[in-house]
Amino acid sequence: MTFISANGASIPALGFGTFRVPGPDAERMVSHVLASGYRHIDTAQIYGNEADVGEGIRRSGVARSDIFLTTKVWVENYRHDAFLASVDESLKKLKTDYVDLLLLHWPNEAVPLAEQIGALNEVAKAGKVRHIGVSNFNTDLMRQAVALSSQPIVTNQVEYHPYIDQTPVLRAAKQLDMSVTAYYAMADGKVFDDAVLTAIAARHGKSVAQVVLRWIVQQGVIALSKTVSENRAKENAAVFDFELSSDEMAAIHALARPEGRIVSPEGLAPVWDKVA
Repeated sequence: MTFISANGASIPALGFGTFRVPGPDAERMVSHVLASGYRHIDTAQIYGNEADVGEGIRRSGVARSDIFLTTKVWVENYRHDAFLASVDESLKKLKTDYVDLLLLHWPNEAVPLAEQIGALNEVAKAGKVRHIGVSNFNTDLMRQAVALSSQPIVTNQVEYHPYIDQTPVLRAAKQLDMSVTAYYAMADGKVFDDAVLTAIAARHGKSVAQVVLRWIVQQGVIALSKTVSENRAKENAAVFDFELSSDEMAAIHALARPEGRIVSPEGLAPVWDKVA
């Protein structure tokens, strides 16, 4: 397994995501992927499957200390007391006394960012969280979060796939010694019929999913893969035994388009950075 280092954290470059993976499937798949070699699991309070993820971890037989576990606090829990209570509830559901990474799930202007970051720091200092980060933040919010935090901010988890240009976020993360974690890597299935990606995959004897995940991790970005198929999970993990050429990387980058963003919920999404 390849690791990404950021602000004192060492994060497995490939993680298993559980967004829209319902309870029984989450338990089954988390147990399976951990037993088959994955060491990074990503969930969130709003996914409604933390308890199933926790049971999957327990069933896997893999030592808790060998697993990098991420969850995210939902926006409705950002007020100080609700934040702390929600973290305790998450830990109970996950059947653990700490998570490796805790993220703010989306920006929420109704609660001062200083209060949100303060609560993140508090649970980290209490030993309930090893590392802290953010999700779906633009570059201005990334910089504000870093300035407000006494603990290092280690990642910004954002939508990233071949059809979206995240250069501003990637550049800001590098300046701030943060990592970027990519979700929605398959662009909600759009990548599978792409002629450019299909041709590159055929050239390497790999699947389109493997090519996309390789494109992400080859940039030094953490990739989250998601599936309810054991066979696909095994396939998705096999992205460290080949390399894309600079021309292939550029060809995939060239697929980005202004309307490529898929996830931008009204009332949650910030003002996204414009690509120069």
